[in-house]
Amino acid sequence: MDFLLLPLFSFLVGIIVGLTGIGGASLITPMLIFIFQVPPAVAISSDVVAATLMKVVGSIKHWQQETLDREVVKWLALGSVPGSLLGVGILHLIKLKSEQNLNNIMLHLLGVTILSVTLLTLVQMLLLTFFPQLQLPELPKFDLTTQLGRLQTVSVGAFLGCIVGLTSVASGSMFALALIAFFRLDARKLVGTDISQAAILLLFTAVGHLTLGTVDWSLVLPIWLGSVPGVLLGAKICQIAPQKPLRFMVYFILMMVSLKLVY
Repeated sequence: MDFLLLPLFSFLVGIIVGLTGIGGASLITPMLIFIFQVPPAVAISSDVVAATLMKVVGSIKHWQQETLDREVVKWLALGSVPGSLLGVGILHLIKLKSEQNLNNIMLHLLGVTILSVTLLTLVQMLLLTFFPQLQLPELPKFDLTTQLGRLQTVSVGAFLGCIVGLTSVASGSMFALALIAFFRLDARKLVGTDISQAAILLLFTAVGHLTLGTVDWSLVLPIWLGSVPGVLLGAKICQIAPQKPLRFMVYFILMMVSLKLVY
């Protein structure tokens, strides 16, 4: 029964991702934990591997179209890849002490990360919607032609990469916020740059999670089966669907899910 339900739910999540751009990990991992009763460590690792395929396919398309900033991708990846491997290394240390501790810690880390990402994105969206004329102080723009700018980019990539390695969440959403805040990328290159850096990050993170021994291929394959066509369908519907009401609805769901994960 689960083998039939998982592709169906993954298909619905894929539609939401294609419609709104909100990361699949924030939805699929809690779905595996709450609906399918999968242990948190297995849910997170399996979702990392499942998400990698979608990101790689999307990034290849953007590289072909040249709708990305290759310099930003390169310097972010130089930080995010070792950062994610550090996160996986921390999980290895926790697992050595106790499998139960690994599940409990990952459950709370996942909840806190989803809650933080959702609140940050929701606040940004509310400010842009209700106070479009509000002039907020701008964060410094990173200049990749300088040593300082490259160091700043690698540092941000390492910090966010570590979070992804620990929780599987934020490979897209948190990096997208960083791209907007520190690089001022235009809309045409924002999505492509975000997906491409996430693809590189998740490739290495997935290998790290495979070494943990917590990836369940009986979960990964049905997620692929449902989410890939779901994303394609969602992207088509996106052209006619109202974005803001959909995003508010999904953010509300994520708030409830993250609070349940934390408490």
